[in-house]
Formats: sequence, C-alpha cells, structure tokens
Amino acid sequence: MELGLIGKVALVLGSTAGLGRASAEALAAEGAHVVVVGRRREMVDELVAALPSAAGVVADLTEPGAPQRIAAAAREAFGRVDVLVLNGGGPPPGTADAFDADTAQAAVDLLLKQHVALVTELLPAMREADWGRIVAIGSSGVQQPIPTLTASNVGRAALAAYLKTLAGAVAKDGVTVNMVLPGRIDTDRVAQLDQAAAERTGRTREEARTSSEGTIPAGRYGRPAEFGAVVAFLAGEPAAFVTGEQVRVDGGLVAGY
Repeated sequence: MELGLIGKVALVLGSTAGLGRASAEALAAEGAHVVVVGRRREMVDELVAALPSAAGVVADLTEPGAPQRIAAAAREAFGRVDVLVLNGGGPPPGTADAFDADTAQAAVDLLLKQHVALVTELLPAMREADWGRIVAIGSSGVQQPIPTLTASNVGRAALAAYLKTLAGAVAKDGVTVNMVLPGRIDTDRVAQLDQAAAERTGRTREEARTSSEGTIPAGRYGRPAEFGAVVAFLAGEPAAFVTGEQVRVDGGLVAGY
C-alpha cells in the first residue's frame, strides 16, 4: 500500500530506541524525512546516519523551552513538520495506594504538559497547509489500567483525553489526531518491567516474561516493527478519515471492545 509519505517531514520524539525508533524507521522506509529526537548525542547521530534522510535534535522534552527548541530545529532542517509522533518514557512503577499528589503532578508534567506545548508549536502550520498528522504513542493502560503503573495510567490517560478533544477541533482542517496503544512489545522498557516484576515475586526475569506472555492471546510479545507499521499507516494518506482513535497493538491483551 502506498502511504503517500514520500517527501513528508516526520518529527519523532524519543526516537533513538524502542517504539520511537521503530516508528522513525517505519516512516523513513515510506520515504519520509525524519527528525530524530533523543537525549544522547551518540544515539541520535547513529540513527540519523542509518536513515535515508534525517536530521537530529539532542533534547530532553521535559526541560523548559525544549518543545520550542525542538520545533525550531525541525523547521530549520526541513522547513516544516507534517507528521508529529509524540512519545516519552514512562514514570517509575507504583501502585495506586502509594500514589500521591506530587507523583500525579510529575506524571502530568512528563506525559501531558510538554507534549501539549509541542503540539501548540506545530499545529498552526499543519492547519494552514490543510494536512497534518499527530500520532501519540500511548499504552494499553489508557484503556485497561495496569495495577503497577499508576502514574503512567494517569499521565497517558490525560494525554488521551486532550488528543481526543483536539481531534474533533481540527478534523475539518485536514489534520488527524490518533493514539497507538502498545501492549507488551519487545523493548528495553518492557524488559525493565519484567525485571521489576521478577524482583517483586522472587522469580527470574525469564520466568516473569513467560508469565506475562501467557496473558496475551497471541502468546508472545510484539515486535517493534509491527508497532511501527501501525504508526506509519496512521501517518499516511490512506488514513485521512481515521481520527480521534485509539488503536491497540497488543496481540489481544486488552479484553474489552
């Protein structure tokens, strides 16, 4: 399927590893120019060199002024941004009975506030061009809260509410806004969660992973490339009538409709 992404400019946050990298690689494979964003210079440079057409920005989105600096660097590199992929690392694990106001504020700052600031920077030009794609990398916890990831559940659900509301406001302007919800995708982040589960239960990480895989109807963890392909589709022209959606990539993990 031709996705119509040749020559488009995609800005992908957190794109040096995990789901962000998989998304950047999928978009690049479809012919998009990619702006790689990450906190470590060597990892940014490595991915930029590996992609057909890319520019790198070394930045931590949580720092003051980072959204504005990232947006300016992307425009300097390629003139505009057509596709924005929102992505960020999750807060530390924790249960709801240990959740407090400070943790809630930190989750909102990490997963909502700075993402909104970056959208605010880039959305006007998308609306003016009558074409734009905003795709957020979320979590299955948005639809089915994960007991040990309370801060992530809260922060990502807040982002989901904002994006769903935004989708209706900009649909007539040719801008779509969607969220992709990963379940257990085989990334370093999931390996860390398996390790935490192993330490809580006195098992090995391999045993924790096997137990986790047993809860997935597909019987395995997803591959990053499988996730990236969904992001690329939502960023493409064939998905122009898909907006305000939360698309699960979880092997059937979430049981609800």
